[in-house]
Amino acid sequence: MDKVFIGLGSNLSEPLAQLKKALTALKKINDSQLIKVSHFYRSLPMGPQDQPDYINAVAEIKTNLSAEQLLDTLQNIENEQGRVRQQRWGARTLDLDILLYGDDVINTERLTVPHYGMKERNFVLYPLSELINGDFKIPNMGTMKELLASCSIDGLQRLDT
Repeated sequence: MDKVFIGLGSNLSEPLAQLKKALTALKKINDSQLIKVSHFYRSLPMGPQDQPDYINAVAEIKTNLSAEQLLDTLQNIENEQGRVRQQRWGARTLDLDILLYGDDVINTERLTVPHYGMKERNFVLYPLSELINGDFKIPNMGTMKELLASCSIDGLQRLDT
């Protein structure tokens, strides 16, 4: 089974409830197992600022699905929870991103792993750092410790839920 880290985010239709529902869906993915989940974090929106703050987390799963099969499954979960793709970085009910897929480096038309923007996104790195060791090397990016050192925590708030 491959170890995979998935970023979760929502800022519409009760974001906290959306993430909890998504985690329930992750538990039900065939040939997969939900291992751990980070704390939830409140973050400022990327892109257009005239939208609500996001709630974010990172989940670790183990799966026998290929990266493309997992991507299809995650997009189905997003769609089931009302995801509408209208505007890049716009408000959304649910966003599920494959951040890391084992040690694989994937560059296809549909999927880039490690996730292309993760090293600049505090709402990805800080929750991810709860699940992996600081010396963990992210392919083509550096260690978790190095990435955290160059990514401000400004605007990110860990929630107690």
